[in-house]
Amino acid sequence: MLRTTTSQRFKIGLIPRNISSRRFLASRPDFYDLTSDTATEVTDDMFDIMRSASRKDDVFGNDPSVNELEHHVAKLFGHEASLFCASGTMSNQLGLRSLLTQPPHSVLCDAQSHINLYECGGLAYHSQASVTAVASTNGVYLTAEDVDTNRVLEDVHNASTKVIALENTLNGTIMPMKEMQNIHSLARKNDIKLHLDGARIWNASQATGISLEEYGQLFDTVSVCVSKGIGAPIGSLLVGSNDLVKKARHLRKLMGGGWRQAGLLAKIAQHCIGTVIPTMPETHRLTKKLASGLEQLGIRILLPVDTNMVFIETTPMDMKELANALKERNILISSDDSSVTRLVLHHQIDENAVDKIVQVASDLIKTKGYIFPRSSSKTSNVDVSKAYPSIQH
Repeated sequence: MLRTTTSQRFKIGLIPRNISSRRFLASRPDFYDLTSDTATEVTDDMFDIMRSASRKDDVFGNDPSVNELEHHVAKLFGHEASLFCASGTMSNQLGLRSLLTQPPHSVLCDAQSHINLYECGGLAYHSQASVTAVASTNGVYLTAEDVDTNRVLEDVHNASTKVIALENTLNGTIMPMKEMQNIHSLARKNDIKLHLDGARIWNASQATGISLEEYGQLFDTVSVCVSKGIGAPIGSLLVGSNDLVKKARHLRKLMGGGWRQAGLLAKIAQHCIGTVIPTMPETHRLTKKLASGLEQLGIRILLPVDTNMVFIETTPMDMKELANALKERNILISSDDSSVTRLVLHHQIDENAVDKIVQVASDLIKTKGYIFPRSSSKTSNVDVSKAYPSIQH
């Protein structure tokens, strides 16, 4: 999957002849930003690539750069079509609305999932759907037993489960393929549709060696983000059948999501798919190195470190204290009044940044004399919602 050489990527047009992949990936911002993998910064080289894009009108479906991206991503996931959208929230909501028909109906999802916590109640607004938010029994991912126990059955009093929505990765953790297959079998047996919030499915694929197509074949719709770990400035795609994507395209216009000259965004997205995805194993290695270094200092790691996220708990050290110390070294992390945060790595975070974080944390702990309590479990159903950056208006 995507094991192309630099010369091959030149040949198929993913890298313009005057931009080397080494130069492209070497461009780094002044600050190391670990608040999210959406925090990757657009470089001058990326603007050079965008200048080579087509400039037609995507609302009428005649922009070559957008059409090429949509065809390419659909093929990667083994589906017929895809739709380029402005955000992961939009592609999730379009996918779910396209799978649902007439209320009363409900969607079953993980209680920690993006569609449950971070999409403004979009399922209720756009689809008139109830949400069955299930807390996983293992504290990490839903199992087929979790789903079967909590799905809403057909009854005159109920809004029965019509869609099961999974998320992979979720909080940086990978959902095992076997569990996804079991849930797929359960859904098909009960005539329930399946949606995947695969915003970071690229990370899961690179970490496991499971192809995007293998993941894609388990779901009716897949939402994939290009503005997170892939590093493109804007966009997500909804993948599905021709008929479903046609319906979603109409709904995108209804929601005000039709965009005109989107070719420049599609061009850089496709470039990043070809150049940044192959760097993810190195990002995952650095993430594990960071987690190990912090854990050796006594900082608690809250969730398994499978891909590019480290969730930490620093009691008795205040997170703002650590964040301020790191900011002095040009490193940004999320912080508030709690002692929980997440550190998110991406292709613009290098080994130097990881070493700096561990060193700064070590110096702070020694200077203040902090002693961390021992913890017997990393996944004791901790509330990691406080780890996410919030925007106060």
